[in-house]
Amino acid sequence: MIEPHAPAPPGSPPSWGGSGGSGTPPLPPARGAPARLPVRPATGRFLVLAGVFVCAACGLVYELELVALASYLIGDSVTQASVVLSVMVFAMGLGSLAAKRLRRFAAAGFGAVEAVLALVGGSSAMVLYAVFAWTGGWGGLWADGPRFLLVGFSLVIGVLIGAEVPLLMELIQRVRRQDAGGAVADLFAADYVGALVGGLAFPFVLLPFLGQLTGALLTGTVNAVVGAALVLGLFRRDMSRRARWLLLTANAVVLALLATATVLADDFERAARHAVYGQDVRVALRTDVQEVVLTGDTDGRPLALFLDGRLRFGADDERRYHEALVHPAMSGAHASVLVLGGDGLAVREVLRHRDVRRVDVIESDPELTRLARHDPGLSALNEHAYGDARVRVVAADAFRRLRTTPTGTYDVVISDLPDPGITAGTKLYSQEFYGLLRRVLTPDGRLAVHAGPLTDRPRTFWTVDATLRAAGLRTAPYRVDATGTGDASGPDRTTAAGGHAPRDWGFLLAARTPPGPRLDPAAPRPRTVTAESLARGAHAASRTRIADLPPSTLVHPRY
Repeated sequence: MIEPHAPAPPGSPPSWGGSGGSGTPPLPPARGAPARLPVRPATGRFLVLAGVFVCAACGLVYELELVALASYLIGDSVTQASVVLSVMVFAMGLGSLAAKRLRRFAAAGFGAVEAVLALVGGSSAMVLYAVFAWTGGWGGLWADGPRFLLVGFSLVIGVLIGAEVPLLMELIQRVRRQDAGGAVADLFAADYVGALVGGLAFPFVLLPFLGQLTGALLTGTVNAVVGAALVLGLFRRDMSRRARWLLLTANAVVLALLATATVLADDFERAARHAVYGQDVRVALRTDVQEVVLTGDTDGRPLALFLDGRLRFGADDERRYHEALVHPAMSGAHASVLVLGGDGLAVREVLRHRDVRRVDVIESDPELTRLARHDPGLSALNEHAYGDARVRVVAADAFRRLRTTPTGTYDVVISDLPDPGITAGTKLYSQEFYGLLRRVLTPDGRLAVHAGPLTDRPRTFWTVDATLRAAGLRTAPYRVDATGTGDASGPDRTTAAGGHAPRDWGFLLAARTPPGPRLDPAAPRPRTVTAESLARGAHAASRTRIADLPPSTLVHPRY
């Protein structure tokens, strides 16, 4: 079918003066017809490319925001990034195809797309967090609500971002006709540079200074303002008065919603935090490494520490966990001890052995060790372990620090780290990392590793065992039953809302020669662990063995 207006030949200048004086509402221009701009074509082209730059930056922020928040709420950042990226790229293709029908109304269509994208992308973090906080503990399909919502947001945002490119291509050609290759090059150059700026702004500006919720809302606000200004300022003469007023009203509503949400973001975050952790949140802070939440210790409630939404310990039975982790490794020489993990509870158990001369603690988050040292509840629980002159705290990445540690420095290493299934800590359960630990141990030194819940995740546990063996260590597995009171101590619970506490904790004692989980007869007797319970735990663990599992490495993680 022949268009009512043929495309202007290359090089013909479009009219950029005023519209006619007839007063009749302008019809949508035919595809390829030059736009009636209020500025010169060169200025108009620059403004369109500037709009492409900003919209690309906003689009990438939405993408990174979904990945970051999903990794925090759901865990396993590799899986969440893969889901978001793959769904979003697929949806962008769908959006590009759908936008073909809007090219005749490119200006109005682009304005509508940006208004919807600003609202959906800007509010995505708040909606995702709300579903996690208020429905995550309901069980059933509700527990998977954040996962379904993540896919939904990725799909919708991807469709809207994909629709931008054909519409912008149409608009930039209406400003000044040029060959398709040149137009595509200009468009994608602005798009990629904008994506670079958005990708750098998210981790270095938005996340540390504004947080995930306010950062997403501000991004949506910028997106709406730029999209509306580009269409209503530059292409207003290509739209009817009704279309202009509808677009102006829609953007005003979007901006009002985003502004209201921004004002209420702090109150919303406090309410959501109480829904997740309960009403007795004592400390909640966002460090450079993680979110740290300390609850309880009021009205008889036990103290609990959450790191990035995952239970690190609960005071009602943390002693059972830490005694089982530490004391079997202390049977033998233990003058020099290294503890990986900074809440001070493992250090407390190490210091019960009075002949310990030196305890080094490596913790990547200095705010956590500061909290363990100065918070009244937590410092009382760890019995002021960091006040002991024998204890030295190093704020560093454990992997990097151990690469420069002299050989044979420590008699004992206690690895009290988050669950190996958490992607951020996977490298600290790798063959390479255990090789570093083997190097810093004395010839008769021992390594104690928390390897996750044995009953619930036996494959993960025995993969840790296989990895230790691949690093040249002999292992002795054992388990300790959890109390079954609900919130279990130890870094095994995946979220603070929903899920179930593990039924046990699995540990591995490793050394160059075959070790055995036993207690030091000369040391103070633990309150919850006995030689008999360790023997039973070792026997029970051995019955679950999964043979011939490959080790986990840095380039091939298997957790």
